[in-house]
Amino acid sequence: MKVISDKNNLQVLHEDNHIIVVNKRVGDIVQGDKTGDKPLSDVVKEYIKDKYNKPGEVFLGVVHRLDRPTTGIVVFARTSKALTRLNELFKNRETQKTYWAVVKNKPSEKEAKLVHYLKRNEKNNTSKAHLKEVPDSKVASLDYKIIKELNNYFALEINLHTGRHHQIRAQLSAIGSPIKGDLKYGFDRSNPDGGIHLHARKLVFVHPVTKENIQIIAPVPDDAIWKAV
Repeated sequence: MKVISDKNNLQVLHEDNHIIVVNKRVGDIVQGDKTGDKPLSDVVKEYIKDKYNKPGEVFLGVVHRLDRPTTGIVVFARTSKALTRLNELFKNRETQKTYWAVVKNKPSEKEAKLVHYLKRNEKNNTSKAHLKEVPDSKVASLDYKIIKELNNYFALEINLHTGRHHQIRAQLSAIGSPIKGDLKYGFDRSNPDGGIHLHARKLVFVHPVTKENIQIIAPVPDDAIWKAV
């Protein structure tokens, strides 16, 4: 997929009057949090204001999030109409999300469906995957397949069926294949940039206003292991 703009540390993958889709980089936070760091939403607002010479406040709706160390597709709404409809699409799981992950330990099966019960720990901001239901847990399911064997790692393609907190990270850790760089979920060392090798690669959805089918593919980060995938 052609990147339509890559400036001001912002890679725009799709843009029209109602939505804007960007390729999030490692370390970006989608929405403001207690760190006080500048969120991606503010960067996108500045881009729109600058590009279209908009006076006053720019409307931008946050539809979904990606973890700070993760890269890939993030969709924002440029109108309130689009925001309402996108919120419904994401809430009702009417989007098709594909992620790529790089792990060191090869999963026991080449492809499989994983179903766990995830319990979130607010205190340390993690989720633990259990094989059986435990109090306050939520069911989490995904499909994965090994798409490439690298020198020391394995690249997986993951399709999500649910959207739980840290779902892919917790479920891959539970099968003994934590994501490269993910200290929080059992990988032995961090990546130099503080990120993890988890990338929101593809998103397919129906445009909230025009109703056309949209397919977005996000280029992988400029990193030797990703380039090998």
